[in-house]
Amino acid sequence: MDMSFEPGGAPEGPFVSARDGGAAGLEPGQAIDVAGEMFRELAEELHRLRVGLRAGLKEGAAAEPGELSGEVREAAKLVRDLRAATQLVLEERNRVDKLRKEIGGQAGAGGLDLDAARDEIGRRLACLRRAG
Repeated sequence: MDMSFEPGGAPEGPFVSARDGGAAGLEPGQAIDVAGEMFRELAEELHRLRVGLRAGLKEGAAAEPGELSGEVREAAKLVRDLRAATQLVLEERNRVDKLRKEIGGQAGAGGLDLDAARDEIGRRLACLRRAG
């Protein structure tokens, strides 16, 4: 009996590795941008669901109290699921941001501008000298 398994051309499946671009051949920065766009789309979808749930709950509050108990329970379950999905999206978004910083290096928004800091300190010292 042959127990070997050969996964084929794309063993990682449809997912894109940020390190080597995966089967899609993307550069690491491009893969991170694709993931960022996916998270933006998912956030918009979650927002639409949240707005829809709120509208449904407001309509349910205006109806008879006894007739919507099942629907209210279902809405409460959907709210919990939506909250959990939102939490997962935020965690994954943080991971994507962390990978983006690793790939791009520490320069940029996270870097220190020592010249600007020196100028700011000089301005503040000049203000203190004038005031004192």
